[in-house]
Amino acid sequence: MNEMNLFEQFLYYYRINGSYIFEQFMRHFLLSIEGVLLAAIVGIPLGILIARYHKLSDWVIGIANVIQTIPSLAMMSIIMLVAGLGARTVIITVFLYSLLPIIKNTYTGMQTLDPNIMDASKGIGMTSFQRLRLVELPLSMSVIMAGIRNALVVAIGIVAIGSFIGSGGLGDIIIRGTNATDGGAIILAGAIPTALMAIITDIFLGAIQRRFEKNQA
Repeated sequence: MNEMNLFEQFLYYYRINGSYIFEQFMRHFLLSIEGVLLAAIVGIPLGILIARYHKLSDWVIGIANVIQTIPSLAMMSIIMLVAGLGARTVIITVFLYSLLPIIKNTYTGMQTLDPNIMDASKGIGMTSFQRLRLVELPLSMSVIMAGIRNALVVAIGIVAIGSFIGSGGLGDIIIRGTNATDGGAIILAGAIPTALMAIITDIFLGAIQRRFEKNQA
């Protein structure tokens, strides 16, 4: 009976607050995308750079690893001192946490290229930039995409925590549920879309990754 009551409350909350939940869903997703996109803009060139200059790889990956060990709420608290409350702090946090998988996968993808293919591209007179654009990046893209996929799924969880500092998103609904006297249905109303977002994103990016793998075969 309690389970039925909870389910009815859940459906009722969705009926009354459907537009608000959708608005927070989109905000949550866009915050996640923005942070990961910024990390990709910085991380992919960094991964290419350390693949070219191996001495830098330990330093760059080491720093990214250190960032990853800091709890996300602690990281937000530190960034908040400079960036203030709200979405900006959460985007910066997502950006920092997304760097490691993107840099590492870009580096790994570039390092595992077939030397025979690279020699052939040099043999036909390709410049360094042409090799990067036409050979190295296309062949590494499935590995790079795996890093972006991992980063985005993690980012969705970080953005949920970011609601504690006023960024908005589905975490707002979860917090409302925890503060309510009988808020189980409200918690589910925020938690279920968050989980579905992570699952659907993972499936979608996994399909793109497999497409790149087929193109490389």
